[in-house]
Amino acid sequence: MPSTTVSREEELHWLALRMTPGLGTRKAGLLVERFRSPQAIFRASRTELEGAGISGAVAQSIASGCAFDEAVEQQQKILDCGVELIPIGDARYPRLLREVFDPPVVLFVRGQTDLLQTVMFAVVGTRRPTPYGAAVAEKFSADLTRAGLTIVSGMARGIDTMAHKGALGAEGKTIAVLGCGVDVVYPSENRKIAADLAVKGLLISEFPMGSTAFPQNFPIRNRIISGMSTGLLVVEGAQYSGSAITAKLALDQGRELFAVPGNVTSKMSWGPNLLIKQGAKLVQDWNDVIVELPPEVRRKLIDDGRNRILNQGLTLPAATSDAFQTSLSIGPEGEISRKVLERLRVDAAKHLDALLEEMDTCSASELIAALFELEMLGLVKQLPGKNFVRVW
Repeated sequence: MPSTTVSREEELHWLALRMTPGLGTRKAGLLVERFRSPQAIFRASRTELEGAGISGAVAQSIASGCAFDEAVEQQQKILDCGVELIPIGDARYPRLLREVFDPPVVLFVRGQTDLLQTVMFAVVGTRRPTPYGAAVAEKFSADLTRAGLTIVSGMARGIDTMAHKGALGAEGKTIAVLGCGVDVVYPSENRKIAADLAVKGLLISEFPMGSTAFPQNFPIRNRIISGMSTGLLVVEGAQYSGSAITAKLALDQGRELFAVPGNVTSKMSWGPNLLIKQGAKLVQDWNDVIVELPPEVRRKLIDDGRNRILNQGLTLPAATSDAFQTSLSIGPEGEISRKVLERLRVDAAKHLDALLEEMDTCSASELIAALFELEMLGLVKQLPGKNFVRVW
């Protein structure tokens, strides 16, 4: 079973494993599977290590313990910067990421680590978006985080930046997966966003503290963006862009793939338009994403949304789009939702106060929770002035 705490000694051994020269992610993961802990790996003989499929040179590096000096330096940097190390055996390690082909053996994280246990959804795209693409990325990210999803992106220029801005602007949850150390800001103009994420969101990297943002790091980090997310939305990107690579990774990892259609005369639309032709879900608003998520994920979002409304008072979320019909049925606990649905019509709006008078057996908070659930399910649409109609 995954552990919930990591001692200083265990942390040092995990860091030494990460810093061992020549030891790649896949081989490190195989060693952890074989020996069960980094301490056991460093206690193993060179012969045992080679028997596990490690080359002689790397086995010698592990057996000599040459990486511990650098691990001590990393541990001090972690302490100084308020960063946490989450190894693959930690209970906080994202469940979906643990299931990919080559998960990182350790994650360096800075910020709200509880976000790793939320429902994560990736939004990616080009570094050179059109005004349309930038606006769509910001709006959809805001809408999706209001629906309860945690927006994951890479804090790069362009679409990534707008995705984080949209989520932060909606006071939602967002995670940036970096191609450098979590103590390094790249690009430099995102210093303000990085500072906000370190407090309100989360910064993640598999690269050690102080690591520079080398170009080859970004395709590597993309598998984390898609791997920890339940789905991925591509907003804009060229046919052979980084977002196209991330989309392929998402498909290989069995994730739901979505794309926003764009102007056929724009090169920035080639990527998402091609993905749609190949089977990606076309997205026109946030609910196009929600209705395609697994039923257990939708149920969790609905339950979380209901709890948020009850905890924050009688404020209904603003409607962000037309709703679409979904196959997810209202469970036995949704009797109030059923009664609300019976009282709403497709061709005539009904005000919240009128519903409250008709539903005299339930409280205002219960009615609001039911309306939110129905809107999330795509069965009800909210109109201006707290009026509601049933979706045809």
